[in-house]
Amino acid sequence: MVDLNYSVRGQGEPVVLLHGLYGSSGNLARVARYLNRGCRVIVPDLRNHGKSPHCPQMDYTAMAADVAALLEREQIERAALLGHSMGGKVAMTMALTMPERVSCLIAADIAPKLYRRSHDSLISRLQAVDVEGATSRAEIDAQLSSTVEDGQVRQFLLTNLQKAQDGGYFWRIPLDYLANAVPEIEGFPALDGVYTGPALFVYGTRSEYFILERDEELVQKYFTQPEYAAIPGAGHWLHAENPQEFNRIIGAFLHRKGIFDQHIAELSNDG
Repeated sequence: MVDLNYSVRGQGEPVVLLHGLYGSSGNLARVARYLNRGCRVIVPDLRNHGKSPHCPQMDYTAMAADVAALLEREQIERAALLGHSMGGKVAMTMALTMPERVSCLIAADIAPKLYRRSHDSLISRLQAVDVEGATSRAEIDAQLSSTVEDGQVRQFLLTNLQKAQDGGYFWRIPLDYLANAVPEIEGFPALDGVYTGPALFVYGTRSEYFILERDEELVQKYFTQPEYAAIPGAGHWLHAENPQEFNRIIGAFLHRKGIFDQHIAELSNDG
């Protein structure tokens, strides 16, 4: 078990936000600002991400145990879980193995299945960049651009770049641990549990990660009360591409479950 770095804001029913691979708690800041108007929002860095400790073990059962330990630390019996991508798999694993700790589940653009996304290749490209000898972030971005053409993806990855005290830079995520854990991260554990609580699966219509007609049957194998919501035109990073619609959908779901007062949140234009 790893003691996660996390922040807590707001008051009310607890909601835990879980980021995706290569991310950190900051990726869900806009969602957190929206929900903390009516909820107690807990946003951790998952193990091997952000400011949380590094650990060679990185499977979903272990990551779910980290979140459960965080709830213990905050003296929270049950919480709503909202997870994007890898964070969504952590949330699903916790719902299936510790359903008594989960009041409801929101999985953003992810299904409980194996994905083959060539993460090992991407990690190799990060490892090939000479960050220690670089003199600027722009120099590292230029190096990375030869193998990662998408500028938005590069900027997302570069959020993990840290300046070293003695010059140069370093990756704050342990690339060697992540490389070894790729099969676990891309997969999903073989679990016998079933979650009978409320579950919402939000997906982008341009995303290849969650496609309703392909993934609905698998979702229903594990979740007896699934709901689905599509965000037209959004890709995998749906909460960043269309934050207003994403927040509206999750706010309405949590409002129906008695966790969040959406009407209070709508008094503000932010989010």
